[in-house]
Amino acid sequence: MRKREMLKAGMMGAVMALLATPAFARSVELKEAGAALWVFVAIGAVIILLQLVPAAILFFSFIGTTVTMALKKEKATQEEATVPGLEPVVVKK
Repeated sequence: MRKREMLKAGMMGAVMALLATPAFARSVELKEAGAALWVFVAIGAVIILLQLVPAAILFFSFIGTTVTMALKKEKATQEEATVPGLEPVVVKK
């Protein structure tokens, strides 16, 4: 019984692999596609374009953070250069 089930599964796999080859594939013609395909393509394009909004927010946030860090580092080095010799003092409570 188990051998028969394995043979069935193997035959189905072979038939599906044969049907998946380019020889049995149908060509896609857009003139016969109908309105459903164009609606699907339009909705897909809108979804992809909507993903640009959070991507742009993240990108410009990264740029702003990087520039801010670079400018703060320059400012800190300038302050250190203008006030040499001062050391931090420990405050006792």
